[in-house]
Amino acid sequence: MTGLGDLPDRLSALADLGGPVLLILLALSIVVLACVLWKLWQFRALGVGRHTQILRAMAALDAGDRRGAATALAQSPNHLAPVLTAALQGDADAKPRLIAMAEARLAEVARGFRLLDSIAQVAPLLGLFGTVLGMIDAFRALQAAGDVVDPSILAGGIWVALLTTAAGLAVAMPTTLALGYFESRAAQERARIDLALETLCHPMRAAQPGPVSPTYPLQTVYAHVP
Repeated sequence: MTGLGDLPDRLSALADLGGPVLLILLALSIVVLACVLWKLWQFRALGVGRHTQILRAMAALDAGDRRGAATALAQSPNHLAPVLTAALQGDADAKPRLIAMAEARLAEVARGFRLLDSIAQVAPLLGLFGTVLGMIDAFRALQAAGDVVDPSILAGGIWVALLTTAAGLAVAMPTTLALGYFESRAAQERARIDLALETLCHPMRAAQPGPVSPTYPLQTVYAHVP
């Protein structure tokens, strides 16, 4: 309770040090942290990157085992598995509809990316804006000092002004790294669904009854697919 009671005073001291820009950057950093934690939870809940059963389904269908492919998709925790199940049960003419269904699910994966990208771009500009305002105040104080020029007045104003630039970069850099990570995961998910839909709609082998070989083609064809 003591920490929460001191919060207004601490925020006031922070505003006195770096101005309102520093408070805005603090708020943006909290938003970024919340968004990153939410995306990590969402990716786990949607099974993003968990493609083992999808690979098995693709391998089974290429080997002619539609039942094995359906079983593998039913066991997949990935959010794209229902779309692939529909592709397995449908025909090649339904592919445009299946692609639209997959795009809708991928759009859910990409939610929040624009927010992170906007913060990554705006944070350095806000920091620079705070620095410019701080420099104006520093030179105004120097002018008000008149003939009694104290270099410490200018030096103190400059380091306080540069504080907002450092804060802006401190917010922007990890935000950019987090966004790059999430975008790479989303790109892998898109590549996976494209290949899986093409495989399920146009398998390499004609569908024939019988079990899939454990070594074909999961380890040979799909082993290095991202």
